[in-house]
Amino acid sequence: MNNQFLLMVAVWLSAVSPSMAHEASHRNYYQVARQEPVKGVVVGSDGTPIPGASVKSLTSKKVTTTNERGEFSIEVASGEKLVISSIGYTSQEVTAGTKTLNVTLQLSNSQLGEVVVVGYGSQTKADVTGALTQLKADNIKQGVNISVDNMLQGKVAGVRIAQSSGEPGAGVDVFIRGVGSIRSGSTPLFVVDGVPLSNDNVSAGGPDFGLGSSEPKNPLNFLNTSDIETITILKDASAASIYGARGSNGVVLITTKRGSKGGPSLTYDAYLGTSKVIKKLDVLNADEYRKALANPAYDHGGNTDWQDVIYRNGFVQNHNLSFAKTSATGSYLASLSHMAQDGIVEKSSFKRTTARLNAEESFFDEKRLTVKMNLTASDINETAIPNGNTAGSDGQLIIHALMANPTRSLRDSTGGYTNFNMNAHYNPAYLLSIYDDKTNTFRVLGNIEATLRLLPGLNYRFNYGIDKSTSERNSTIYPNVTDRQPTGAYAQNNLSSLSTLLEHYLTYNLAIDKHQFELLGGFSYQQFRFSGTTFGMIGITKQGQGVDPEYNPGYAGTATSPSGYAQENELQSYFGRVNYNYDSRYMFTASIRADGSTRFGNNKKYGYFPSVALGWTLSREDFLKDISAIQELKLRASWGQTGNQEVPNKITQASYSLSTGAGYYLYDNLNLVNGTTVNRTANPDLRWELVEQYNVGVDFGFWKNKLYGSLEYYNKTTKNPILNIPSGPLSPTTTIWKNVDAQIVNKGFEIMLGSQLIRTKDFSWTLDVNGSTLSNKIKDLPVSELYSGSISGPGLSGVNANIYKNGYEAGSFYMLKHLGYDKDGKDIFEDKTGDGVINASDRQIFEGAIPNFNFGLNSQMRYKKFDFSFSFIGQTGGYLVNNTALDLNINSLASDRNVLRKYYEAKASTTNPVQLSSLYLEKSDFVRLNNLRLGYTFTCDRLTWLKSFNLYVSAQNLMTITGYSGYDPLVNTTKNSGGNQSLGIDYTTYPAAKTFLLGATVKF
Repeated sequence: MNNQFLLMVAVWLSAVSPSMAHEASHRNYYQVARQEPVKGVVVGSDGTPIPGASVKSLTSKKVTTTNERGEFSIEVASGEKLVISSIGYTSQEVTAGTKTLNVTLQLSNSQLGEVVVVGYGSQTKADVTGALTQLKADNIKQGVNISVDNMLQGKVAGVRIAQSSGEPGAGVDVFIRGVGSIRSGSTPLFVVDGVPLSNDNVSAGGPDFGLGSSEPKNPLNFLNTSDIETITILKDASAASIYGARGSNGVVLITTKRGSKGGPSLTYDAYLGTSKVIKKLDVLNADEYRKALANPAYDHGGNTDWQDVIYRNGFVQNHNLSFAKTSATGSYLASLSHMAQDGIVEKSSFKRTTARLNAEESFFDEKRLTVKMNLTASDINETAIPNGNTAGSDGQLIIHALMANPTRSLRDSTGGYTNFNMNAHYNPAYLLSIYDDKTNTFRVLGNIEATLRLLPGLNYRFNYGIDKSTSERNSTIYPNVTDRQPTGAYAQNNLSSLSTLLEHYLTYNLAIDKHQFELLGGFSYQQFRFSGTTFGMIGITKQGQGVDPEYNPGYAGTATSPSGYAQENELQSYFGRVNYNYDSRYMFTASIRADGSTRFGNNKKYGYFPSVALGWTLSREDFLKDISAIQELKLRASWGQTGNQEVPNKITQASYSLSTGAGYYLYDNLNLVNGTTVNRTANPDLRWELVEQYNVGVDFGFWKNKLYGSLEYYNKTTKNPILNIPSGPLSPTTTIWKNVDAQIVNKGFEIMLGSQLIRTKDFSWTLDVNGSTLSNKIKDLPVSELYSGSISGPGLSGVNANIYKNGYEAGSFYMLKHLGYDKDGKDIFEDKTGDGVINASDRQIFEGAIPNFNFGLNSQMRYKKFDFSFSFIGQTGGYLVNNTALDLNINSLASDRNVLRKYYEAKASTTNPVQLSSLYLEKSDFVRLNNLRLGYTFTCDRLTWLKSFNLYVSAQNLMTITGYSGYDPLVNTTKNSGGNQSLGIDYTTYPAAKTFLLGATVKF
């Protein structure tokens, strides 16, 4: 109708003025042409899409922004000039036409143009208002890293990684901004390509044959680290609250590699290496032991270093082959890898084979529909050693090696292993020979994601994911001459887990002049299922005779009672977020998530987790933008709430059992009827642990990025913690699961400083340092104290080292204060009560395990074709209870066992009783050269099929400066008691390794 009207006006004008008629006709043509939108995509020089880039017409002044895929649509006439700009990139002018525009922006000397992954999307760093850090593959691919969490070591301020064990594939503890819970753990939420993972175990644990039970391995060790493109750590509530109930300990977003811009590529990565124990403990050698003995009967005439007996030079190899390609409508990447690592302790090993396929394709007109698929499958085989963390003082392999009398011989005159003929103390090599522990875990993680553009700027996204794992662990101790299962035993533990994810959400991008809006709203449903079975045999055949029980459990022996379990829980969520940006100067972000969990009571099924954040880019203001020394200066402030649902299933429901102990006789004294016992009191009002966090930060870049970085202050408070506390009067059980009014406060500063010290054609040098302080305190705990950190040692059953008490940090230490030795070498303890008797009432509270300062230093240099990098990590202000030293105390000399040299040289009396005291409390301060790498890239212009060949050597854990006398100051043995977290206990943990590698990366 409008076009017909204009044509009529043009005819009328022709009678008045031909020139006016021509002008009207031209205007009509222009109006018709404008009806067709011009589409395009904006990417960086590496092919990465740039979300939030501004697209502005110089003629009509219309403006729009790119979505997270870098795509835009704007209604302008063909031939109009468009200006494409984004903070951190050099602006570019293009001409609108009929074809899709492909615009590549070049990075300016700025950090703000970097695209970072956020929950359910991506942003440029300039638009980020929360506290987050993104690591790229080039910054994290160093050394042997079996799992993702190890790759974060020393890279991010406020993130601390502690080894629970140095065994290949073993778990690590990840702490983001401190310890926020007493019972519910401090593990962050890991999200892989949009699929949130459960923090529950996916591999089977080991049985206790009197040597301690072994924990399941790291649930993240199934990922091939060579497949990882970026790791983003969401630290504050504004960044993490979009994940609501599982974001209280922070969120780690992992994205894997895809096909990149350019032609097809084929890459082969490989490395070979050797490892050895990071250090040996300083126990007496054979000659020193003989001189120290008061009883010559303990001199057995040999000379053995028992640490050398169980430790070896481990061998590691890794091979990864990947190929990728992009097309006009999509991309794909496929990879296959195999890793094999022999542990530094005899018989321990880890082998993993993984395959990955990432594919993306677009369909219909103008790529209206895009479908992505991510699929990874891994097969892991592990061999473990008898070194369970729940063992007593005599149960672990490593403590046996350390306690072993160095005057004993490895083998006797017959060539067999020497029999120590002692209860609770065995030849460690013999112990290894009779023990067999193998685990196989197969895991598949995959998701399919479809994005449909409904209208310009409005996209619907569907995400369906599965995470399936099955694990079988076969553990055998063969008939032996010890007092641990002397007739032999076998156990098989099976575990199966399945998680399914279903998500729908809408995103809408709108630009009006200088105003930019991004709206997100969605629904998520995730279901978790776990089941397991256990069965076994006792009295099996001797080793080497008949059929091994793992292949035929019924071949010989007596079956033990089988057991099993099955659990299921669900999480249903609604979430929304709005991002607002005015002129790239003022930013506002608000989000909310409502989570409903079957883990909580009928009256408190849903929790609501809001957040809000503000950002102000001062460097774009008139009063600063002309100052050449300032390229970037942005202030950020945020507040938000997140939750913690990491509690056992069914704890809100009552639990009952039938037993004869609670039974009664019906009618006569002969017919006993089982009675009902209440095992758990119901609590339908149990709700989430709530974490409230404030964050203030500043991002800066000065002197053309000669100095850049960020500074943060955070205050993170856990409220309503969930505890299993004593119940009130008339309760059917002695304890009840309940939210209490206590608070756990973590606060501190984080700083990251970086510099492009040198940037020339032939030489570049980048250096960055990060550090974080942490103050942790417990407030308003309604009970006098809670205990954890069970201690192993003779006569120390039931003794705990950790205490949770008001006014102190989580997991502080509780023990006697050791003042030294008297003239006879007797222990002197502080008599706190003044009654002249040293007992449990004289115990005192000491500083805890949490370091108050952590730091990392990373450097990367390139000179022509050489590349050189190194990294340091360190911590101060924390303490460890050296439970290993406690087992190697001075009275070992009086019991045919070895002792640490320092106790002998202190002239301590061999009659001193074993007591937990500050004698075994040591600082965990250290500085470590964590990684060192030197590489050279060969190029050959004559071989057009060979793009590059990089050869490198690398060393890991090369040097550690510390006063700690144990194997490793960066350790945290799991010694939980009563379900409460243990912190800072070191009990003969499988030590870390020093590793040397030779590797190569070939690109075709």
